[in-house]
Amino acid sequence: MAKQSQDKKTIPVEEAEKKDMPKLKGSDVTLSKMAEALIETNIALQHKVADLILNMKDVNKNLKEMVTLFTEAGEHIRKGKYEDPLIVKLDELLEQNKNIAKGLLLLEKFVREKQAQASFQRPFQKTEL
Repeated sequence: MAKQSQDKKTIPVEEAEKKDMPKLKGSDVTLSKMAEALIETNIALQHKVADLILNMKDVNKNLKEMVTLFTEAGEHIRKGKYEDPLIVKLDELLEQNKNIAKGLLLLEKFVREKQAQASFQRPFQKTEL
């Protein structure tokens, strides 16, 4: 059945299944092998957790920087100070486009009124001879 020595204990596979231990090939499962495998997986897991913590710190740092950037941008917009020359030029172009649009609307209105007046007037009156 079960062999015992000073540094290694072995358990038959049937007993290992009863104790919810992982099933390994062979007739006997060595406890020291299981312990070594458990230690190795535990160490590997600790390394992964450490990597995850370091990556989370990086993500946290980047997120803080992004929030700071958006906060500063929001304050700058609220103050209404646009010191960038490109923004000033874009504002000027926007005003010019508004003026052009108003002019085109007035021109369209003028043309429609002229067409309406021309259609109401009689082109020629017939005179009797």
